[in-house]
Formats: sequence, C-alpha cells, structure tokens
Amino acid sequence: MDIVTSTPQGSTATKLWNSDHGYETALKACEDSLKRLGLKYLDLYLIHWPVPEVRNESWDGLTRLLKDGKCRSIGVSNYTIQHLTELLEDADVVPMVNQVEFSPFLYQKQLLDYCERNKIQVEAYSPLTQGTKLNHPTIQQIAKKHNKTPAQALIRWSLQHNLVTIPKSVREERIKENSQVFDYNLTREDMRILDSLDENFRNSWDPTNAP
Repeated sequence: MDIVTSTPQGSTATKLWNSDHGYETALKACEDSLKRLGLKYLDLYLIHWPVPEVRNESWDGLTRLLKDGKCRSIGVSNYTIQHLTELLEDADVVPMVNQVEFSPFLYQKQLLDYCERNKIQVEAYSPLTQGTKLNHPTIQQIAKKHNKTPAQALIRWSLQHNLVTIPKSVREERIKENSQVFDYNLTREDMRILDSLDENFRNSWDPTNAP
C-alpha cells in the first residue's frame, strides 16, 4: 500500500505499511512501491506505525535501502519517545523524520524536545485538527488579530515551532490559503497562549497504546 506525498519540486515520500514489517519484507515493499510509482528511488521512506516486535527489523531494512540508494532519506511515523529510544539503542542510522499528529491541541512538547536533541525533524500531520478546532475562540481571536484565517494561524504556530507542516486539502483555494503564512509572525504571547491549548486531542490513532 502506497501513501504518497509530493512537493511542488517533485520530491516523493511514501510509507512502509503495517503488514509489510520485517527486514526482507520491508526491502520487497520498497521495491514494489518503486515499481508502482515508476521511480528509481524515494526521497523519503517512512515506517508508518511502530508495529511491536518487528519494527527494529524493519528499520534495519530501511537502513539498507538508504545505503543502497533506494531512498535518499528514511524516517518513522507515529513514534513516541519510548519507540524512538528503543530504536536508537541499536540503530546505525538516526531517523531523519518523525511524522506525528501535532497541533496546539496536541502539543507534544516533550516529544519535540527529544527529537530536537537527537536531530530528528518532526513533521506535523493534521496540523489543522481536520477542521474540528477552527472555530475555537482563541484561534479565531489570534487569527483576526493578524488579519489571517484560523487555518493560517495554526500553520504559522507549527512553523514557529520548527515543524515541517503538512496540511491536507484537495481544494485549490484552501491550498493557496495554506501557503500564505510567510508574511507575518505570531508574537511570543500568541505562541504562549496557543501552547496552553494542549488537551491531548487526537483526530487519529494513539501510538502511546503501541507497546
């Protein structure tokens, strides 16, 4: 199964699916993805989920793919501090990316600090809370203060935390709106207020339940 993202520059990323974990299986899954996508290499290949018992074998497979030039960079997704600590105990290569759900309402500060210390780039999915918090009065107030939309305020918050932010949209006007976030900055007080909204709110699965 290929979950593919692509940047305007043509960089392509996909993931190792849960049923493809294991060393040899991971190698084959990547080869199959390359064939389906018509590519010689992937710019980024991520482990989608920290599947128990076999995730470190899968990481060894991704490390091999990196060394063989099949991937330019490798990383993980939905990894907690526990999962990353376990991986780093034996890994030859540190993940370049950890893609996790991240927003002011799920402000994973300890995870972000851990990743920064270990030079792992955090990539935020569902930064707009899938629209569920766009009408929150604090978001509305801060957005209005800067003459921006709530979505733009949420994206700006992510960027000022040095996250790679991947808001999802199929509507052209929304994609354009999401890109118009580089002409202003949230103040220190804005950031403090947004940071305080954390309520461990998730739209997706909870990886803390993965042993």
